[in-house]
Amino acid sequence: MHSTLEIAIIDPNTLAALGLRTILEEMLPETVVRAFSSYAALMDDTPDMYAHYFVSSHIYFEHTAFFLERRPKTIVLTTGEVSLPVPTLDISLPQDVLVARIVNLRQHGHEHHTHPASDASAPITNALSPREAEVLTLVARGLMNKEIADRLHIGLTTVISHRRNISAKLGIRSASGLAIYAVMHGLVEADSI
Repeated sequence: MHSTLEIAIIDPNTLAALGLRTILEEMLPETVVRAFSSYAALMDDTPDMYAHYFVSSHIYFEHTAFFLERRPKTIVLTTGEVSLPVPTLDISLPQDVLVARIVNLRQHGHEHHTHPASDASAPITNALSPREAEVLTLVARGLMNKEIADRLHIGLTTVISHRRNISAKLGIRSASGLAIYAVMHGLVEADSI
């Protein structure tokens, strides 16, 4: 039985939290993302139930002990490059770069730990046909519909039909969300997107 992955965003900046929440929900539609405006609000919830904590640097520094105990799960939200003993995410980056950074965090952040969302028993072939998997791989690499059609020697309307089917099967509408899915399921390397 697969339980729902839950992510906490702890940031007093409502717009930053909402933007990150939207990106994460688009990238991982099966995930529940909760936003908290303060550390106290997180503590009023069930703070140890989350697979990841995206926490503002201000809150991280005020409550370092809590987050260091949860080091493999903690990502500190910054504006600019900062060196910390936990992964950081610069939320001032453009959305496409931010998505790529999140993919990198997900792919490399748990090299020595079992990721709570990993489910190797659910192969991608159950969800997509082999041709749809090919199309998804090319979408993840940033190719446009016409380029995909040319590469696979199929019609443009066929590519559009495949993309529509992929989106319907996976419940993911954006190209960035499809790229995340492709990386998570081993169709492409994060460095190639």
